[in-house]
Amino acid sequence: MTETALGFGIDIGGSGIKGAVVDMATGQLVGERATVATPQPATPAAIAHAVAQIVATCAWAGPVGIALPSVITGQIARTAANIDDSWVGLDVHELFTQALGGAPVSVLNDADAAGIAEVAFGDEAARNGAVIFLTFGTGIGSAFFSDGTLFPNTELGHMHIDGAEAEHFASSAARDREKLSFAEWATRVDTILHEYARLVNPSAFVVGGGISGVAEQWVPLLTVDVPVVPAALRNNAGIVGAAMAAHGHVAP
Repeated sequence: MTETALGFGIDIGGSGIKGAVVDMATGQLVGERATVATPQPATPAAIAHAVAQIVATCAWAGPVGIALPSVITGQIARTAANIDDSWVGLDVHELFTQALGGAPVSVLNDADAAGIAEVAFGDEAARNGAVIFLTFGTGIGSAFFSDGTLFPNTELGHMHIDGAEAEHFASSAARDREKLSFAEWATRVDTILHEYARLVNPSAFVVGGGISGVAEQWVPLLTVDVPVVPAALRNNAGIVGAAMAAHGHVAP
């Protein structure tokens, strides 16, 4: 019998950090997720400590993939979305390698991580044509795919629409903050999807993040003339994609 290949992924968000062991053949989590609140302020040292805490909690020894809300090029953080500005210009590979006692580490953009997991294990729509994957959480993350191939580090959540950044009025956090009904929030999401569709002409949108778990309450309310598919992996996609990166399916 072939031994199951396992990986480990950590998804760093603006409000929470979660990690788990992943079955690399199926994309399913093995055991329970470990979760801690994102430290405030979300400095590199504080988050690196939280990441090490999650790895220790899960008793994992091996490569670790980390999904970070930042543009990552050459393992350097170039932006800081919903984390502390001190991340900008930091060698994140060195930071997390030291925090994890020299364990092999791969770091990538959080939405890119979630997107590659959906391409590998999610709906067929994610693998065909020009696809925009969006995560709705503290902000709005985006990942672009052409027939399953990633164009990394896109930042549609920061596009200005009607004079404001898209994520400032259409993220899941904005819905919670302003106590919007699903109908009210779906109108805002619809506005940004229409603009994205006008500029990029995708064949499909795949929508993820925690709020995709109740997609039936808002996706049917959208009017954009492009298929909108809920992410199959829901809020675990970032963990799975990070684990894929560390396991060698994605170049660090």
